[in-house]
Amino acid sequence: MEGTSYLLKKTMGAVYTFIIIFGIYIIYNGHISPGGGFQGGAILAAVFIVHYLITEDKSIRLEFLTLLEKILYFAIVCFSIVFVLYNNNKLSMEAKSLYLLLMNILIGIKVCCGLSVVFFRFVLFESR
Repeated sequence: MEGTSYLLKKTMGAVYTFIIIFGIYIIYNGHISPGGGFQGGAILAAVFIVHYLITEDKSIRLEFLTLLEKILYFAIVCFSIVFVLYNNNKLSMEAKSLYLLLMNILIGIKVCCGLSVVFFRFVLFESR
């Protein structure tokens, strides 16, 4: 954007790190507190969206994000099936917590990719 202020660019440059850490924190603690993959993924997607709106860097690889989203969907389905087939009430609480953490991470990255793709498709293709 041509009208983006210098102060806004520098402030967001410093805040990006904290927003990313906050999103990762929400994803990481999703199995023991409110939040999780979807909420953390939405926060991480907001970082990419704000970065697009503030900077002149408009190089977005939508094909890569779409492919990554499809791969993550496949991984989520596969891990869920494996967990259900393997889980015969013999898993410890640590193993179940590890499964929930893995699901939160996969869902968080998938939501981040998905929301970013939706936003960029609207901006790049629907605004014409």
